[in-house]
Amino acid sequence: MLVIIAVSGAFVYNRVSFLLKNNAERHIQQTAVQANGRLDALIDQIDSLTEQVANHPTVQQLLTEELNGKSVSFNQRQSLLQIVSSYQAYMPSVGSLELYTADYRLLFPIKEGSLGIRISNPYITEANTQKGRLVWIGVDPDDDGSLLAIRQVSLMDRWFSRGGYLIARIQRSYFQLDDPLSGSDGGESVLLVNDEGQLLGGSEEPQPELLPLLASEDQTVSFEDKEYVQVKLRSDKTNWTLLVLTPVSYVTKGISILRTVLLVSGGIGTVLFLLLSFVLSTMITRPIIHLIRAMRKSRLGVLTPNSESVSTMELRELNYTYNGMIANMNDLIRVVYEKEVLQSRTELKALQAQINPHFLFNTLEAFNWSLEEKGEEELAGLVVIMSRLFRYIIGNTNSDEWVTLGEEMEQVRRYLKIMEMRMGDRLSWNIQLELPEAAVPVPKLLIQPIVENAILHGVEGRIGNGAVSVIVTPSTREGWTRISIQDDGPGMDSDTLRSLYGALEGGPSISSKGTGIGLVNVQRRLKLYYEAEGTEMEGMRIESSRSEGTVITFEIPNNGGHTYESGQ
Repeated sequence: MLVIIAVSGAFVYNRVSFLLKNNAERHIQQTAVQANGRLDALIDQIDSLTEQVANHPTVQQLLTEELNGKSVSFNQRQSLLQIVSSYQAYMPSVGSLELYTADYRLLFPIKEGSLGIRISNPYITEANTQKGRLVWIGVDPDDDGSLLAIRQVSLMDRWFSRGGYLIARIQRSYFQLDDPLSGSDGGESVLLVNDEGQLLGGSEEPQPELLPLLASEDQTVSFEDKEYVQVKLRSDKTNWTLLVLTPVSYVTKGISILRTVLLVSGGIGTVLFLLLSFVLSTMITRPIIHLIRAMRKSRLGVLTPNSESVSTMELRELNYTYNGMIANMNDLIRVVYEKEVLQSRTELKALQAQINPHFLFNTLEAFNWSLEEKGEEELAGLVVIMSRLFRYIIGNTNSDEWVTLGEEMEQVRRYLKIMEMRMGDRLSWNIQLELPEAAVPVPKLLIQPIVENAILHGVEGRIGNGAVSVIVTPSTREGWTRISIQDDGPGMDSDTLRSLYGALEGGPSISSKGTGIGLVNVQRRLKLYYEAEGTEMEGMRIESSRSEGTVITFEIPNNGGHTYESGQ
């Protein structure tokens, strides 16, 4: 019943209000058309007056002499007073007329002045474009109670060329089409407003608050804490807007009784609805609502029992069954989580242990080559580097499972120094790492296998010297770091590159040198370490082509991921 009353009452009220407002809008539109007609008549009077002054023989003669370079005498300028006064007598609303030469000098009234100082250049340019038609400027900057209009004076004896300018200053009361807003609830208010929101009719100060009314496209607007029905009509001759406002209270006062009845009926129905709802929720609805909320939390991953006490026997049994199910699910989730964590850590340790012997084997081999190919004077430095390598690799895996990028790059730098001792001038290398990225945590021995792969398949696989670069930069993704390892080796064709991607996804190894496990292990470690935090880990991206080298790139989150945080 309450819903039916509310819907029907709202429908009736809205329809009646809509019809009354539409009728009022049509009436206001007609008022706007009539006001626009009156405005055009006023503008035509000013246009006719200024045209007569501009075409007066004396004005034409003086401006022609000025254009020919002949100075106009004081007496000639004074003769303009009688001409202007005779025209002003027919239209007292014209406060004054100002005549300027083509080079902007004031010719009348007799005083010093310049057109460029009197008005802004855009209006002068518009007057030149209009070729003698009247251009309306707006409020006089020197007199708030007046409006300005300008027209170019065309010389009829000089093929209507530009001879000067005529400015008319008109009292604002001349354009007062209707009384401005008075605060009463009856009748329309017709306002003449420019594009800056200034009220042009009457002698009032400009009203910036009218600008929102010009920008609004709504039929009903709020102005000075009152609601109005508005109609806007733009004048093509002045580019000003006629704004007709009618108070909504005046338009819709016929439905005030209907609105009161509907509000009272709605209020009574609402009170009855609230009372009945309270009784029903106390007896039946409230326990069901609490149970539904608990189930919604479970759907979002928060498995919490419903602790609300229930008095009804059926609902109490339902609540007891749900709480038992939640307890069993929490036990199962805990067991599965512990198994997954144990399995992941076991696999990570196995992968790390698989990489360590592989690296140690190559390091010892490099040490052997250095002793055979170089003299004993380099032995001391080599031993120092080797000792640091071993200390980094054989460190306590329980406490050193994660290191910073700075520490990992230092390990890569030591490895490259050893390779440089073995290969001599054949190897050149470069590491780029800025201080902010040096603090990013990474799993130990994540980058070194890729560098080793670049030397083994890149530098050693080409004739002549080779180069390896390790570049660490911020990623385009916020909170991520980009790591690139590139070499200028022989590269790979598209078939080999596809086979390598297949090996990274679990396929057979394609390596013909060494064990071929470095890149595969790095790919699996990236997935295991970083996908645990719920973000998508793309893994390594490999770009390579024949004779153009190889670039291996991957991105890691700056916070180390969920695995790092839980390990800390």
